[in-house]
Amino acid sequence: MMDIAQPAAHIVLVITAALLFYIAVNDLREFKIRNDLLLVLTALFFVHAALSGRWVTLHWNILFAAAMFAAMLWAYQLKLMGGGDLKLMVVAFLWCGLFCSIIFAVIVTFAALLHTFAALRGWVHAERVNGSLRVAYAPSIAVGLIGTFMSGCLGSEAELAKTFWQSGNPL
Repeated sequence: MMDIAQPAAHIVLVITAALLFYIAVNDLREFKIRNDLLLVLTALFFVHAALSGRWVTLHWNILFAAAMFAAMLWAYQLKLMGGGDLKLMVVAFLWCGLFCSIIFAVIVTFAALLHTFAALRGWVHAERVNGSLRVAYAPSIAVGLIGTFMSGCLGSEAELAKTFWQSGNPL
C-alpha cells in the first residue's frame, strides 16, 4: 500500500499557497488581514506537520514563532508594521521554523524592497499616512513563504528531524 502522507502534505502546501495568495490580494486592496484566515493558515501548518513528519520539531517551531512575536512587537509599537502583518509573520515563522527562516527572511526582504520600490513609482497601491508611505506587507510575506515552500527547505527540515529522532537525540 502506497504511503499517502507525503502527497497529502504537498496538497496542504498547495492549499496554503492559494490561501496566502488570497490573503495577499486582500491586503493589497483593503490593508487588512482577516484573523479567521490566519487561524486557517495555522491549522494548515499543524496538518502539514502531522503529514510530513515535521511534528517531531513542532515544539521548536512554536518556540521560535513565539520568540519572533516578542521581537516584532517592538516594530509594531513603533508603527513600522500593522497588527495583521505582525500576526501573519508569526504564522509564517511557525511554518518556517528556525531551520528555514533564513531562506524566508531573504525572500521576504527582496520582495518587500521590490514592492516598496513599485509603490514609490506608483505601480502598486500604497497610502500616504502622515507623510509616510504605507505599503501592504502580506504580498511580500506570501511570496516569502511560498518561495520557502518551493525551495524544498520544509522537506529537508522533516528529513533532518527524522534523522535526529531515529538517532535517539531528544530534540
